[in-house]
This record gives sequence, structure tokens and C-alpha cells, in this order.
Amino acid sequence: MNGNDHGAAEPYYAVIFTSRRSSGDNGYSEMDQKMDELVAHQPGFLGVESARNDSGFGITISYWSSLEAIRHWKNNEMHKIAQEQGKQVWYDNYTVRICKVEREYSFNG
Repeated sequence: MNGNDHGAAEPYYAVIFTSRRSSGDNGYSEMDQKMDELVAHQPGFLGVESARNDSGFGITISYWSSLEAIRHWKNNEMHKIAQEQGKQVWYDNYTVRICKVEREYSFNG
């Protein structure tokens, strides 16, 4: 799902997750797939965009209708398990930023 295709009226919220992965998969791909399936059914979830380069640096931006929806996702039990695994196994470091999107425009050439 592409964040630009969410169809939400502004304003809405973006959660920007930047990270540097540790070496090896260590179950990451399987959990990533589970999280993608789970988040798609979360109330207020609008979409996601993600990229990672060869050095392990990645950025994932998820889009949400409200701060309350973001809090519910952060506190989802399965997501909490993934968060803990991320700290212990999958990431060397990460930063989460929550932003309010006031305006959006794009070019589709």
C-alpha cells in the first residue's frame, strides 16, 4: 500500500521510522510480513511506504488518521512483541518521529 494512495483528507499523521538493521535476518522477514497483515486491519491506518539501502539504513513511513490510532497500534500486543525483538535482535538503532501532515501534493509524470 502506497502512502500517496490513502485518500485521506488533510490533516493526517505520519510516523517516520528510520533504522539501521543488524546483520542477518533472524526472523525479521517473517515478523515483517505478520506486521504488514496486522496493521492493514488497524482502525485509522491509511498506508505505508518503505525503503532500505544496501548498508542497512531504512525508512518506513506509516500514515494514520489520528494520534489515537497511532497509540493503539503502538500498544497492540503483537506489535509490542515485534518492538521488543527489534530492540534485542533486528536493529542496531532506530528513531521514531510523529508528524502532522498539513498539506500534500504530488507529481505523477
